[in-house]
Amino acid sequence: MSVVPAPLDNDSCDTAIRADFVHFLSDPDNSGDAVEYIEDGLLLLKQGRVRQLVPAADWIDFLPDGSCLYDYSGRLVMPGFIDTHTHYPQTEMIASHGLQLLDWLRQYTYPTEMKFAEREHADRIAAFFCEQMLRNGTTSGAVFATVHAQSVDAIFEQAQQRDLCLVAGKVMMDRNAPQALCDSAASSYRDCSELIRRWHLKGRCHYAVTPRFAPCSSPAQLEVCGQLLAEQPDLYLQSHVAENRDEVDWVARLFPDSRSYLDVYDSFGLLGPRSIYGHCLHLDRQDRERMAASGAAIAFCPTSNLFLGSGLFSLDDAREQGIRVGVATDVGAGTSFSMLQTLAEAYKVCQLAGQQLSPLKAFYLATLGAAQALYLDHRIGNFGVGKEADLVVLDLGATELMQCRMENASTLEERLFALMMLGDDRCVQATHVMGKRQYSRNT
Repeated sequence: MSVVPAPLDNDSCDTAIRADFVHFLSDPDNSGDAVEYIEDGLLLLKQGRVRQLVPAADWIDFLPDGSCLYDYSGRLVMPGFIDTHTHYPQTEMIASHGLQLLDWLRQYTYPTEMKFAEREHADRIAAFFCEQMLRNGTTSGAVFATVHAQSVDAIFEQAQQRDLCLVAGKVMMDRNAPQALCDSAASSYRDCSELIRRWHLKGRCHYAVTPRFAPCSSPAQLEVCGQLLAEQPDLYLQSHVAENRDEVDWVARLFPDSRSYLDVYDSFGLLGPRSIYGHCLHLDRQDRERMAASGAAIAFCPTSNLFLGSGLFSLDDAREQGIRVGVATDVGAGTSFSMLQTLAEAYKVCQLAGQQLSPLKAFYLATLGAAQALYLDHRIGNFGVGKEADLVVLDLGATELMQCRMENASTLEERLFALMMLGDDRCVQATHVMGKRQYSRNT
């Protein structure tokens, strides 16, 4: 029986969104009540935050005069997607043909990143990157800049203009890279300290200490990373680990006293809550146990792992150890900004590894699971009361093929699976950030 709602006043609601809603309350692997689905619901917002998610039929006539109503009836609304690992400077080199990691970095990545010495170039690519995020329904992300401090200013400024929630930082490299892209332990400390002062916790910006990967940082620079984290414990740390077997062998030669690649980071105090490591393909059980105990998270990057031939991520191993995991596009080795296409490749990676990825788990990894990986689930990731109202409006019949498939889908899980296997940016009708519509396919 419907409960008659109390009248709404201007203090309780200034914006409402009508649609079908699905979001996660917990990990669907661990609970039968993890997902909430409301057909024809009404999301009530106040100053960009969630007040209530209720049945539309009961509440639509009680909206306050002057409130803004976005009517997406017949569309599916989810929390905005969260990308846990990506490189905005590599946007213009996406789909560069044919090499594995270390050669790919030398031939494509480093020359592309040198262009960010020009602030105008950084601004242009940062703006385009943020627009691509919104076009694909992504409202939060952990983003690598370049070694240039101004590249961090560029991406944070563009994110702030759109109110995106962003974790980002200056790449740190003082060896084994072109001289034009090398800093030093001392200069990286100075640059990062100033960027932290300028950006960390300003609006929705979060600073991440960002050594590119262990081979490009001397022990002195990795010590600086640990020093920065110790000085301000609420910072993030993002890097790469165990992506490619040649890379793993290189690290073993550079750090012969460390038990493993992951142990290199651990020895400098770089494992802990808010530490996000991309890839994690070639870790052993002891590494995984250490990641779980430390509270560090894995960014699962399926399209880039396949594109560079790096290997298959084992989601089951991460599940077994209880490691936090989010899914990631990893542009530009990753081949799409679309979280839908990324989830499709994640499913295929699991299939090749003899594992299963259900559609519920997949969308959890792109929303609440990713928020938990970033320790931001108190603010984003679902439609809990008081949370920041980031959301994506999805058209499940965006193509003729999808329309045909949806006519033969009888359950929510079937529809979600078809969405992630057949969907792309054409499915994103609109993207809202803090309640405000920042992208519309129709405009």
